[in-house]
Amino acid sequence: MKETKIPLYSRVSLNRDFPEYNLRQGDIATFIDTVPDPEDGEDGYILEVFNALGESIDVVTVAKSAIAPLRSDEILAVRSLVKAI
Repeated sequence: MKETKIPLYSRVSLNRDFPEYNLRQGDIATFIDTVPDPEDGEDGYILEVFNALGESIDVVTVAKSAIAPLRSDEILAVRSLVKAI
């Protein structure tokens, strides 16, 4: 399978949930750096997460396989960050 190179500072989507960060599959973030795995495992991607107004709300690290580049056949959506009680 051909690996897609994601350029630095590209917007990407998450392809799985990260409840520890209150992030869900389909959320959008900006790819800002990589972190090599010290044990030759999967590299990590550092992402900056913004709210709908463009304000930075978090910086997280996820596995490289947890993100995908945005595609022209996708549409953006919004959701509340408020956790359900």
